[in-house]
Amino acid sequence: MWIIPLLLISAAAGQSPIPPGAKLEKIAVGIQQPEGPIWIDSLGLLFSDIAGNKIYRFSASDSSLKIFMNPSDSSNGMTLDLQGRLILTQMELRRVSRRETNGTITPLASTYKGKKFNSPNDVVVKSDSSIFFTDPDFNIPNGQKAELSFKGIYRISPSGGLTLLDGTLDKPNGICFSLDESKLYVNESAQAKIYVWDVAGDSITNKRLFYSVPASGYVDGMKIDPKGNIYCSGPNGVWIISPAGVYLDKIAMETPSNCNWGDADRKTLYITAGSSLYRIRLAVSTGVRDHGSLLPGSLKLYPNYPNPFNPETLISYQLAVNSMVTLNVYDPLGREVAMLVHEERPAGTYSIRWDASGFSSGTYFYRLTSGNVVETKKMILLR
Repeated sequence: MWIIPLLLISAAAGQSPIPPGAKLEKIAVGIQQPEGPIWIDSLGLLFSDIAGNKIYRFSASDSSLKIFMNPSDSSNGMTLDLQGRLILTQMELRRVSRRETNGTITPLASTYKGKKFNSPNDVVVKSDSSIFFTDPDFNIPNGQKAELSFKGIYRISPSGGLTLLDGTLDKPNGICFSLDESKLYVNESAQAKIYVWDVAGDSITNKRLFYSVPASGYVDGMKIDPKGNIYCSGPNGVWIISPAGVYLDKIAMETPSNCNWGDADRKTLYITAGSSLYRIRLAVSTGVRDHGSLLPGSLKLYPNYPNPFNPETLISYQLAVNSMVTLNVYDPLGREVAMLVHEERPAGTYSIRWDASGFSSGTYFYRLTSGNVVETKKMILLR
């Protein structure tokens, strides 16, 4: 293990999430092209080796490094869906895929209007289980050609439908949501700029410049912290930008490729760079789930999707702590018509499908109860 002297450049006192005395540690070396770090509590840290065509597993408990997946079809960005399954951008096959719990791979999307993607790069999952990913052209496999005339930002719906959200960036790369998922951030790699859109249902609108990195070089993977700060891998370090688009700080190091939160409390930022893996402990207040949402600071019930629906809809919720949970469905008269959940569950994010086959059209209410906290939302069944 190597301790790296850390140069921190702060914009203003009290703003930086990097505590005094924080040390950047180099914890693994000899990786050909590390990328896409992701923490899974049951496994530790997974990260891609694009050129090595592998996914590695790093154990924080004993600092061991083992092969998790070989070959990986040059996987790059990785995230988790709401069921905890690994979502991969497999650049060698020019597709987005899902690794099932038994280890098999399910392709999710590989073409747009019959033409192959360029080289899907980075990916994030929204709380309605839709998948957003970027598709630049700088990793098209050798001997193959671009079939699309643009580089896109795409969405895969919970039912598997593919939508092109934006095709105006030249090198779309890192991608993440704001904490409330009302905004989508994507960086333009070659121009070292971060753009933001408003999320409007199944689309994104109102593209605007969020931040331009004032240094020569490119930007890469991005993540968000519990205060809404953006951590962008860029020239000579990880740039930390406030939700208002104001520079806060930089973790100075060799130019990184990506970063993500890890350890049980999600206070450690793991960073891939060069041929190495790094980590640093930061002053964040709670963990961040890899699909983009906070490990909850309170009980949260999400809008069901789709809504209106026929006959199935997906209901998602978050728990702050281990607790007894009840999720019920009621008709307009307040009569319980279905019990979807009634059990103790650990903190985390969950989704459950309600099949309303046999129920009549109309308005229904679903209520989540955890301890003394109750949340209720409305949904509409249309036949």
